[in-house]
Amino acid sequence: MEEKQNVVNEFHDKARIVQEFVPGKQVTLAHVIASPVEQLSVKLGLVESRGAIGIFTITPSEAAMIAADVASKAADISIGFVDRFNGALVITGDVAAVEAALHDVMDTLCGKMGFTPTPITKT
Repeated sequence: MEEKQNVVNEFHDKARIVQEFVPGKQVTLAHVIASPVEQLSVKLGLVESRGAIGIFTITPSEAAMIAADVASKAADISIGFVDRFNGALVITGDVAAVEAALHDVMDTLCGKMGFTPTPITKT
């Protein structure tokens, strides 16, 4: 009996750490891929890739729908993919249109809706 008691005490002495992801209102990625290689567009399933790909990751994830709406009204882009469950948005168009759409989305989400911004990057 004494042996079992020691095992139980060992478990009680160990610290247990529980980590949780609690998303705030933030844009965590805003990136332009200028002139992607054709193979990338094919692998992503982007049939209308026209010179650039714009990528967003947004929390809460439902805001990806707002971003898709703003982007489509801001410039001549196509929505390649929007995921309201994970907050991903992929847009395509020429480089200037994709950049303009990203800037308008950032202005709406961060400037008007209080989201925490991230820098717009480009490769």
